[in-house]
Amino acid sequence: MNSTAQNKPVIGISCGDTNGIGPEIIIKTFCDTRLLEYCTPVIFTSNKVINFYRKTLPDVNFSFSSIKDSTRINPKQVNVYNCWEEDGDITPGQLTADAGNNAVISLTIAAEALKAGKLDALVTAPIHKKNIQSDTFNFPGHTPYLKNLFEVKEVAMFMVAENMRVALLTEHVPLKDVAQYITKENILSKLQVMNESLKKDFGINKPKIAVLGLNPHAGDEGLLGKEEEEIIRPAIKDAKQKNMLCFGPYSSDAFFARGQYEKFDAVLAMYHDQGLIPFKSLALGEGVNFTAGIKGVRTSPDHGVAFDIAGKGIADESSFREAVFTAIQIIHNRKENGEQYKNPLKKMSAAVLRNAVDERINLDES
Repeated sequence: MNSTAQNKPVIGISCGDTNGIGPEIIIKTFCDTRLLEYCTPVIFTSNKVINFYRKTLPDVNFSFSSIKDSTRINPKQVNVYNCWEEDGDITPGQLTADAGNNAVISLTIAAEALKAGKLDALVTAPIHKKNIQSDTFNFPGHTPYLKNLFEVKEVAMFMVAENMRVALLTEHVPLKDVAQYITKENILSKLQVMNESLKKDFGINKPKIAVLGLNPHAGDEGLLGKEEEEIIRPAIKDAKQKNMLCFGPYSSDAFFARGQYEKFDAVLAMYHDQGLIPFKSLALGEGVNFTAGIKGVRTSPDHGVAFDIAGKGIADESSFREAVFTAIQIIHNRKENGEQYKNPLKKMSAAVLRNAVDERINLDES
């Protein structure tokens, strides 16, 4: 299906772990059919999963078109692309092999559709890293899987919000192993992906990127570690020679505590918690995980499967909803110099786009 001809993007949705909150937040997001004015959603799962969780939400009116062929996508409805037969138990909150297998099937079919150009973007619901592992799927998460699928040398896990963007040099790496990945080549490669993404995906002509140090106080001039002087600073120097506006290394505690991140378009953190703790503490609005560096557009909410509340009808869909809006905006940003979608919101930020829908809802309810 040619989504441009429909004047709105086709957004694929992987269902995530079918025992987690993924199906619930998907239903809650798309039960408001006014979202269909901005995208055509295609949920990769099964009718059984959707119907199961729809029954746990008695106050939600959710309808969909069931399809098994991408040429049958209905632009006026939510589409459920059936990826497997109606079997297997659904046990909310439980870590099971069936749920992990379903998550992988949904992700791989949806991601292949993205790669083939059948989707304009992919929004992924949360998976559990343990039960997705197998001989045929040996990835610790979405980002490395997509890097392998799209056959690119480098990607960046980009956490984005209204007031900040944080990328990680190392993602799901044990802390004891982080230092071995702190190399000049790795830092420069990650900065190049970030710089290009900030221009192409976020419309920033001359992005400014801050680079954090690895050690306390950014090494204190070698007293508390030598990575800053021997590796990180030379990488920043090389980045500047490649016409990138990169600065640092900064001591991460002071950098975030004093609000220095507000002066930059993005921040490169050396390891997971160094970047994610301040992001989740200081980000305004709902955080979104974006995979920079691949041809396709992929976003996700910034939370996990939340087994403790799965199936209870109380999961908050805000981050997932923001992931959808962010994907739509990035699609339009990428098309700014090419063929445009005929969407009056094409130049709006994800936050403004979200507010536009909220205002529309309020007007209709008044």
